[in-house]
Amino acid sequence: MLKNQKNILEKLGIEALNAMQQEAQHAIHSKSEIVILSPTGTGKTLAFLLPLIAGLDRSCNEIQALIIAPSRELAIQIEQVTREMGAGFKTNAVYGGTSFSKDKLELKHRPAILIGTPGRVADHLRRQTFSTGDIKTLVLDEFDKSLEIGFEAEMSEILLALPMLEKKILTSATQKIAIPSFAGLKKPAYINFLGDSRSQLKIKRILSPDKDKLETLVDALCHLGNQPGIIFCNFKETIQRVSDFLTEKKIPHGCFYGGMEQIDRERALIQFRNGTHQLLIATDLAARGLDIPEIKFIIHYQLPGRKDEFTHRNGRTARMFNDGTAYVLQWEKEELPDFIGSPGIERLQKAPLPAVSVWTTLYVSGGRKDKISKGDLAGLFFKQGHLGKDELGTIELKQDCAFVGVHASKAKQLIKLLDNSKLKNKKIRVSQAS
Repeated sequence: MLKNQKNILEKLGIEALNAMQQEAQHAIHSKSEIVILSPTGTGKTLAFLLPLIAGLDRSCNEIQALIIAPSRELAIQIEQVTREMGAGFKTNAVYGGTSFSKDKLELKHRPAILIGTPGRVADHLRRQTFSTGDIKTLVLDEFDKSLEIGFEAEMSEILLALPMLEKKILTSATQKIAIPSFAGLKKPAYINFLGDSRSQLKIKRILSPDKDKLETLVDALCHLGNQPGIIFCNFKETIQRVSDFLTEKKIPHGCFYGGMEQIDRERALIQFRNGTHQLLIATDLAARGLDIPEIKFIIHYQLPGRKDEFTHRNGRTARMFNDGTAYVLQWEKEELPDFIGSPGIERLQKAPLPAVSVWTTLYVSGGRKDKISKGDLAGLFFKQGHLGKDELGTIELKQDCAFVGVHASKAKQLIKLLDNSKLKNKKIRVSQAS
């Protein structure tokens, strides 16, 4: 293993690459066209980032690698992983929902790696925001998802605008997906780990006596107890209805769907990752390509229309060969689609409501642009905030702010001690994250 790669893995807290990552790394170093097929949660991002970074030229001051992701969240996630690798190359992410002028300002000092959604990247190329002459590597991450949500024209346009490409890497978590002709692949090397059957996923049914399954959902959550899980719905209106009912029952949760403001989507994921919320109610937007913790269960409150969607939802649990259960919430008179079959029935035990999480999230008004690091924030919360080591949770650092997971019992005390304090010569505000 290269010394630089060893340092990167140590920073990420990873002891060794898995078999898929090792095979992908070898293929990317030796081939010009690579297709990586592997289930959600198996580390495809790291599989392409390590060899991509190893091939960058430190003397080049232009963009050298372009990574296209189907969603803003996945683009942000890849950017975050790249930064945490600490390889010393500038990285930026561009996506809709943010101002174009902000993008242009950040791209004046060229990143070596640019990550973005198809629509926003195509827009930059049309406006000639940056040169494409040094872009040698293109990654189409979860390319089938980009196609599914209607980005074929933009992706084709992007390929046409990159005349100097030497390497194309496509990734997907879907079996038997057609490679689009605009990708121009001739003899790609396939890294296919989708047939790996070591997942410990169990699928079970929970029967609802009523067509309206809300009461049965609450009974199921009580039965499952205080564990992290996702409740999948098909429509944002359903999410709102389920959310209102859980709020009425005093069951904490977050929501995640396409119609939300970007900042609200980001905060919902942050609060789910750090344990402030154990439950996330979501559409299929959360079925793949998101950095979320290992979860113990998912519940299909509404069933998806296709087998692929069912598979991707289920892939959020029992990841990396851990166990997990997908529950199908079924009205007793409801017929299930053939692709679901007839799983065994889970008998619900009477139980109290899930406990409120011991964690909460605080917002800090300072980030990377203020030269603030995670270590700086940890030091502030430990020393000036008098927190014990087990009372500080996940710290997520953004460009202009940060979110810090802390024990809920300490939140008011921390706001009192830290609000309006100084960090790296910047006066920061500390408040409860909404």
